[in-house]
Amino acid sequence: MKTALPHPFPELATLNGTAIEGIDELTILQYFEAFNAGNFEATSQLFALEGMLQPPFEAIVIGQTAIAAYLQQEAQGFILLPCQGQKSVEKGDLERDETDFLVLGRVQTPWFTVNVSWTFILNSNKQIVLAKVNLLAALKELMHMRR
Repeated sequence: MKTALPHPFPELATLNGTAIEGIDELTILQYFEAFNAGNFEATSQLFALEGMLQPPFEAIVIGQTAIAAYLQQEAQGFILLPCQGQKSVEKGDLERDETDFLVLGRVQTPWFTVNVSWTFILNSNKQIVLAKVNLLAALKELMHMRR
C-alpha cells in the first residue's frame, strides 16, 4: 500500500483515539467510533438518506432508519478493529462525485474474531452511499464459526 502523506490537520486524522493507517476521512473514522460505542443511531446518521449497508451473506439494508434497526438487532457486542486503508483511485473517479475507500481489519464478535474488509463509497457531502463488509476468511474457517 502507498504511504499516506501526513494529514494537514492532525487533530482531524483521529477521532477519540480511532486512527486508521492511510485513512484521514473524518466520516469513516466517525463510523468506526460510533459503531464501537454501540451508538448505532449515530452510525446510521453518517449514511445518505438512501445509503446502503451490505453485510456479508445478507440482503442490502437501505436507509438510515433501517440501518440503525439492523445494527441494533445484529451488531450488539461487535467491536470493529480497522488496521489500514486507502482511498481508491480508479479511472473515471474525476468524473463522478463519489469517493471510494477500502479499509482492512478484523471484527471481534462475542463468539469469534474474523478478518474483514470494508468498502466505503462517500458522496460529495461526505455521506456514506455504501458500506460493504466482506469476510476475508476461508470456507474452512467459517465452518468452525457456526453458532
